[in-house]
Amino acid sequence: MAEQTMAAGFAAAFAEYACDKGANRTTLLAESGLTEDDLSDQDNRIPVGAYQALIGTAIQQTGDTALLLRHTLESRLETMSVVGQIVHSSASLAHSIDQLNRYLHLMADVNLPAGAPRFELQHTQDGLWIVDHLIVPPDQYLGIEASFARFISEFRRSFPDATFEVGLEVTYPPPPHVDQYPELFRVPVQFHANRNALRIDPVWDSPETLFEPGNAYAFGVFTRHADAMLKELQADTSIRAQIETQILPKLHEGTISMDRVAKDTGMSRQTLYRRLKDEGITFAEIHDDLRRRMAIEYLDAQKVTVNETAYLLGFSEASSFVRAFKRWTGLSPTAYFNQAA
Repeated sequence: MAEQTMAAGFAAAFAEYACDKGANRTTLLAESGLTEDDLSDQDNRIPVGAYQALIGTAIQQTGDTALLLRHTLESRLETMSVVGQIVHSSASLAHSIDQLNRYLHLMADVNLPAGAPRFELQHTQDGLWIVDHLIVPPDQYLGIEASFARFISEFRRSFPDATFEVGLEVTYPPPPHVDQYPELFRVPVQFHANRNALRIDPVWDSPETLFEPGNAYAFGVFTRHADAMLKELQADTSIRAQIETQILPKLHEGTISMDRVAKDTGMSRQTLYRRLKDEGITFAEIHDDLRRRMAIEYLDAQKVTVNETAYLLGFSEASSFVRAFKRWTGLSPTAYFNQAA
């Protein structure tokens, strides 16, 4: 499997923060295998393992197991990645989460369930939740802590007088610095939960709750830059992106042969199968997830009818599309279309 990489901006910012708290920069770089050149450009790609080693060394040097959590709460995403600029020029919470999922690869390679987004807004009887689908061992807390701390810190900074976080569920046991959670997270935390999820005030998913208007131009500038970076990065590393490029113009054809796509990408079926296995996904899952995303995009745009959407996605019968859409979203296409109107 290809080595997972991430944007150097996160490592550079954390290293600077750690040194301010007493860590030795020379030791940090030596133990992580990183160089000053690696950290000179926030868009450089570095091994995820190197970043993890950097964090571990900094915690060892400072004796502060909450160091990454503090750094996340005190730093700004836009200073580390163009994705931060995109999030801050998004129109709403749902829109910003869509952008996080869209440009996730620019920040870091992560392990996710096949076909699942990294972040998902979920409505339950208990309220509104941001669920993190990151796959991590149940005893590891660093990545999940930082994930939710990032949401909290950005909203605290942008909307200091509003309530955002309400509660937190995490799969890991209480970390060594659990006594600092009330001060840092400021919400009740349930450990050993069956998911990692941040409960937020439902007002943030209301159609009336929009972010600062007038950011459309900035959003376009940032996303064009990010799209160019993503295209270059995916062309180098992701077989999924290559397959989606091949499938997208053929979606209306319905059944798409893996043999045909393998041929169009210049490889044998066996090679394609092996590379998909390395990325932990199947051809059928890619096809299904692309249909899901395009269905939502078509219906959100309100440009085509439900029946036309079914045709564009290659469903021979509207009833088959209805069943698939309910599986994807829990709603019928018509209900979703009317809700988006």
